[in-house]
Amino acid sequence: MIKAILLDIDGTLTNDQKEITPRTREALLGAQDAGAVLVLASGRPNMGLTRMAKTLDMAHHNGIFVCFNGAKAMNCQTGQVYFQQTLTVSQGQRVLEHMHNFDVCPIYDRGDYMYLENAFFSIVRDGEPWEIAEYEAHNNNYLMCEVADNAKFMDWELNKILVAGQPEYLQQVWQQMAAPFEGELSSMFTAPYYYEFTPLGVDKTKALRETFATLGIDQSEVIAFGDAQNDKSMIEWSGIGVAMGNAVDEVKAVADYVTLSNNEDGIAAALEHFKSRLQ
Repeated sequence: MIKAILLDIDGTLTNDQKEITPRTREALLGAQDAGAVLVLASGRPNMGLTRMAKTLDMAHHNGIFVCFNGAKAMNCQTGQVYFQQTLTVSQGQRVLEHMHNFDVCPIYDRGDYMYLENAFFSIVRDGEPWEIAEYEAHNNNYLMCEVADNAKFMDWELNKILVAGQPEYLQQVWQQMAAPFEGELSSMFTAPYYYEFTPLGVDKTKALRETFATLGIDQSEVIAFGDAQNDKSMIEWSGIGVAMGNAVDEVKAVADYVTLSNNEDGIAAALEHFKSRLQ
């Protein structure tokens, strides 16, 4: 039986307009009523998942957030933290200092705030300026605070450091950005314009293993949905791994089932296909 439903956000739960469609919402509400726990698994901070959790009524069903690409897992109803792994203060400061060598915008958080040195940082997307710093704040329900020097200001442990930049530029410099921390921290692209630093070994699957062990849910009782490279491990790990129709080929290759795209209610279609395994 399916006891937990793992959901990536962008390109999976939401369509290309960043919306949860009515059909997908109704399918997930029905699954919760049948006893399944929803898990939002994302690179976003927990603050950035609250709007979708409200849409899906997760706070009344003990829904779970796996955020920061797996650096933190928590109950969105009670706030209980099931798993957390952080960068040390020293590690965070060294990353932030190193980023001064590049034309990028590092972003990090604490409480209701995200911090950065340039609140007006923008990139060019589709030929037009895109205020990516402002977008990140609004998309994740953060207040934005500009500081003079990230490395000198930041003095707390972090789940991750998000580095925003022009995609073509990031492709040129990411290896130089990551080189001083090889073997010490994990780092990866999570979008063409985002490169992230997290604690070594952090991924969504590690957080899920720890969380489900606490809750007494076996991986065979889990169905996972994803589309991108950072979803691959949880697709492989889950009892049923579902790739969206718009997923990258390497995710489709390890999935048990390929559903319709995120613009075609692929989650709802897959849950209908596996309805006999829902409680």
